[in-house]
Parts: sequence; structure tokens; C-alpha cells
Amino acid sequence: MTRPLPPAAARLVDEVARAVGGGAWEDRPVTVDGGTGLAGPLAVPELALGAVAAQLIAARSSAETPRGALRLDAGHVGAAFASERHVRFHGKHVGPGFAPLSRFWPTADGWLRLHGNYPWHRAAAQAVLGDDVPAAAREWPAEELETAVVAAGGAAAAVRSAAGWAAHPQAVAVAGLPLLGVDRPVAGPARPVTPAGLRVLDLTRVIAGPVATRALAAQGADVLRVDGPRRPDHPGGLLDTGAGKRHVVLDLARRHDRRLVEELLPQADVVVQSYRQGALDAFGLDPAALIERHRHLVVVRLSAWGLVGPWRQRRGFDSLVQAATGIADRYGDFRAPGALPVQALDHATGYLAAAVALGLLGRVRDEGGGWTGELSLAQTAHWLLGSGDAGGEPDAAAVDPAPYLVDLPAAGGPVTVVGPPGAPPWPTAARLPPDTRPVWC
Repeated sequence: MTRPLPPAAARLVDEVARAVGGGAWEDRPVTVDGGTGLAGPLAVPELALGAVAAQLIAARSSAETPRGALRLDAGHVGAAFASERHVRFHGKHVGPGFAPLSRFWPTADGWLRLHGNYPWHRAAAQAVLGDDVPAAAREWPAEELETAVVAAGGAAAAVRSAAGWAAHPQAVAVAGLPLLGVDRPVAGPARPVTPAGLRVLDLTRVIAGPVATRALAAQGADVLRVDGPRRPDHPGGLLDTGAGKRHVVLDLARRHDRRLVEELLPQADVVVQSYRQGALDAFGLDPAALIERHRHLVVVRLSAWGLVGPWRQRRGFDSLVQAATGIADRYGDFRAPGALPVQALDHATGYLAAAVALGLLGRVRDEGGGWTGELSLAQTAHWLLGSGDAGGEPDAAAVDPAPYLVDLPAAGGPVTVVGPPGAPPWPTAARLPPDTRPVWC
């Protein structure tokens, strides 16, 4: 059954259009077929549909394609928001999933969510809790344990209610931010740029940032992702979010590798980054420094907790933001906290970041100059919590991903991934070292 874009999703699209100056987004109606399979207490289906619609409308607007209706397959959107569950290599599931430590743990006065998917975060948590995590966690108040794990270099969040989060200084800081921020720090000549042939320097990791650049690759961009030699990302995650991209390994602490990155920037159009705030500053890769040196760029930055407030430099992941902001409490019951049906904060923020990048290309074309966009998982969570209860779907059944899977050629054999909603499949799977070089195609 075809229906209009749900009201909350339409409001989300309008919010993105206003932020990027989307006058060219007018008269692009969106209709929806089916359900996302993401039904629950909060408006997750609306968040997913709105974020994907915003990205597709931005792509059409920046490419100056004829105006007309956009028809979304909600099942495809739902499958894409769970893409890490469906990635296969030679038919075998290779998605990262959650490590045993990455779960809710009962504490002396509530619950704590740990993130232990990376060995350095596991080591930090166990430095505080020892080997018997269940017993040790029960001896700590949740917020004290949160502070101790973070101080040790780990990643954790006490489970708060929505009201408890609203009173927290970081929540107050986030509540003062728009869903996404856009700025034009420097002026410059207008220049024609379109998604096809776009050059995107990808300085991201985990899910949200890589989802953004994966969406740009689906629109025809040449996406070059740069990873460091230490603390590698999960190989299955790279196959999931790396479709259509090329990946290289460079050590920014080495002068030679830093020079290679600098040589890429004059020909780049967009830089997307999602490292913890401050991590790239020492290398002159923060948005302000990038725009000052390369005044033609669009720089889009994603973070976990936002760029203001006491947690602005804190490590964060989708599951931790759900725990801290009251989402896990809302999806739980008297027995334990719960979780969103998918890592919707990551995926939605990724699609919104792609929409911002594409929307700002229109501003570059019309007005010129260098532009920045700022988003965070906490700002997306604030939108979700403020959007009220879910509006409901015609079909709340789980989505069968099979119709949306595509096999992509790759070294060593085919990779199966969820294709991009509303766009043609990528021509190749993630192209990984040593078969790649840090140059533009």
C-alpha cells in the first residue's frame, strides 16, 4: 500500500532542507510503500524514512535532476538500517555484532551499558572491573562506574531515564543545538559540483560516518577512506560500510603519510570525519583548519555527544547514547533496559550527514565558499525523543532482507550486502589494501 511520507519524517526532511538552504528541494513529494519493520515505542520508522528521503532528495537536487515524486520502499530502508546484520563473504556472515562485554550490566543502583567490541575498550573496562565483571559491577553505583571506565580509556554509559538525561549538563548542551549545524566560514567563487564524480576524503570509522560516505559512493562519488595502522576497524564492518569505496592505510603521525593526505585535499570536494573531537586537530584536519587551507571544501563532522558540553570529547557509540539519553529505559521493562531494533542513531545520522554534504554542494554551486556541517548521535537521539510516540506502520512485521541483497565483486570472492535504498548498487565491494593507493581515480 502506497502512502505519503509520515508527518514526523516529513518534518525531518523539512528540517534538513531549512538547514542547508534547500529551496531547490521544493515540489519533491515522497511516497512510501510497506513498512520498515522497525516499529516500537518511538518514531524509529519515521526517523529512518526521513533520513533516507532527505539524502535522496539532496542527491537529486545537487545533481539538478528533474523534479518529481520519490517513492521509498520502506522494507529496503529497514533492511539498510540493519545492514551490518546481513553482510556476507562467500555466503558466510561477517558482520561485527556485539562482543560479550558489550551489554547491560546490573549495578548497585541501576544499570550500565559497556562497549567492549574493541580490545582496547575491553582492556579499559577490565582494568576497572577485573575478570568477574558481573560481580564487580554490582558493587558500583552506575554513574560512578561510568566515570571510572571512561577515565580508564573505556566506553560506558549509565542507563538513565529521559527525565534523568534531560537534567544532565550534556543533555542541556545538546538541547541548545539544532538537529544539524551548517556554517560558511569562508567565501569563495561558485563552482559546479555534482554527486557523480565527487571526490570524498573519508576520515571516519565504526558506523555513522562510514554510512554517510557509503551513501555518497552510491551516488557516484569517488570515496577514499583513510585508516590508521593502529586500532583497526572490524573487517566485517569494513565490508558492510565500505561498499563502493577504496580504503588505504596511512599513519598521520608520519610526515610522509601526512603529506600524502595533504596532497589529496586540493582535489577533494568533501571531507567527512567521525573521530572523537580533538583527535584530528593535531594534524591540522579539524574543520576550521581544513577550510582555512582549502577554501573550496565541504567538511562534515559527526560525533557521539555533540561539539559542546562536558562530554564533547567523550568516546561514544550508538548503544551508549541510547543508554544515556533514556532510549534504553524506554525500550526496557521491569526486568532490564532494552534497545532500539537497529542501531538507528548511527544509520540515521549517517544518512543525514550525506544529505548535508550533498545539500551543501548546491550552496557551493550557487554561492561558492567553504562550508561545514556538524551532527551527532546525541542530537539525533534528542530529535527522536522529542518526536513523540511512533505513528505506526501498516505492517510491523520483520523485513525479509533477501529482495534487497546484492552480490558485489571483490578480491577473494563476492561480498553480499544490502543495496542502497533509492540508488543503483555500487559497482564493487570495498576495495582494501594492499590493492589500493592514496590517489584520486
